[in-house]
Amino acid sequence: MKIVAARASVEENRTVDWPEVKYARSGDLSIAYQVTGEGPGDLVFVPFLLSPIFSWLVPEMAGFFGRLASFSRLIVFDKRGTGASDRPRVLPTLEVQMDDIRAVLDDLGSEETALFGAGAGGQLAALFAASYPERTTALVLYNTWARLPGTVEEHRRMVRLTRDNWGRREAMEESWRAQWPSAADDPGFIHLTTVASLATASPGAAAEFRRAVAEADIKDILSAIRVPTLVLYRKLQVEPFPATRGLEAEARRLADAIPDAHTVAVEGPDHHPAAGSEVADAVERFLLAPRAQPVPDRVLATVLFTDFVSSTEKAVTLGDKAWRDLLSRQREAVRAQLRRFRGEEMDTAGDGLFAAFDGPARAIGCAQAIIADSTELGLEVRAGVHTGECERDERKLAGIAVHIGARIAAEANSKEILVSSTVKDLVAGSNIDFADKGEHALKGIPAKWRLFAVMP
Repeated sequence: MKIVAARASVEENRTVDWPEVKYARSGDLSIAYQVTGEGPGDLVFVPFLLSPIFSWLVPEMAGFFGRLASFSRLIVFDKRGTGASDRPRVLPTLEVQMDDIRAVLDDLGSEETALFGAGAGGQLAALFAASYPERTTALVLYNTWARLPGTVEEHRRMVRLTRDNWGRREAMEESWRAQWPSAADDPGFIHLTTVASLATASPGAAAEFRRAVAEADIKDILSAIRVPTLVLYRKLQVEPFPATRGLEAEARRLADAIPDAHTVAVEGPDHHPAAGSEVADAVERFLLAPRAQPVPDRVLATVLFTDFVSSTEKAVTLGDKAWRDLLSRQREAVRAQLRRFRGEEMDTAGDGLFAAFDGPARAIGCAQAIIADSTELGLEVRAGVHTGECERDERKLAGIAVHIGARIAAEANSKEILVSSTVKDLVAGSNIDFADKGEHALKGIPAKWRLFAVMP
């Protein structure tokens, strides 16, 4: 399909190839995506906020996608809540956005891919690589951070400015001039990038997206990334956005935390990865370089532990047969909730449950449902949730993260769900509220751990 990109700075209109828009089902939503190129491997481009589908309106961005597609089968998609994808009722977390990538890959029949994430898109790409190493061939992070730089007040100011200025032509054009100074004097470029921004999100949605970005923190999952990783950065700082501050230092911190990752500084005066050819050239060199693929024996997983409170007293009161019948009914209810929340039962020895999930919000939702079902049966249950790197051997999970999850559950009170700070950081932007329960010494686990209780 051809679309016309009107440019005031040139005498003739320019046409660009615009790949067919397809849709993948992710839960109840439709995720818009496009595929172009016939390279030797798949490459998913994960954006910050701007809709890749509407970015094809801008010839410079279309050229960038074309360059990536020259050495890959390029897959671009609009995050839920943006562009041509469905709008959810609640703000999407990194976990559900990761589901959207998986849904697109499944719809295409793609078994493995490289991921290229820009800005906050790098957080999402990193989480996917850590959670699905068997489906990830390589990871490229551009101007990405573990946690958004800046103070809480700076983050609030960024959100306020987004809500106030998104959609205001003068403010959005000025923002694009700051991000892409080499094209600041091209009115056609500034106009089309502004149009693409408007097609991406409403003012409220853009502000909420940036609020969630300010709250997310992936520092605790970086060591679980076991795929070849390249960290790219440019040194340009764009005010008033703290995301562009200290990018070299952020890049080095990422590379130090990710096993065997390395950093490359990209030349050029612009912030956006599509500006110039330097970023695409670096991605091509990295992806096409020969390297041995590691065998993934470690994976990022969320573990859930539950157990009964005062079970001995309950068993004595009921008697053996009635207790066994009650346990059987409770386990049937537990397994129904595991199916609902896509959890995997790892062990149900004794009174407890050990289950694994590919995202912390689902684990919390499952724990809430298990506690509610158990309460109806007259049983008191407590739960603990932790996300960390686990050793994987067929269906079994082991390692320190598993022990931490069990110890967290042991600290919980009746009908309480305790989580680690890692879990709290990864569900930023969700409707889940937490109460700070302070630092705890977990039996057999080094140092003290800050725990949070899920609010009802």
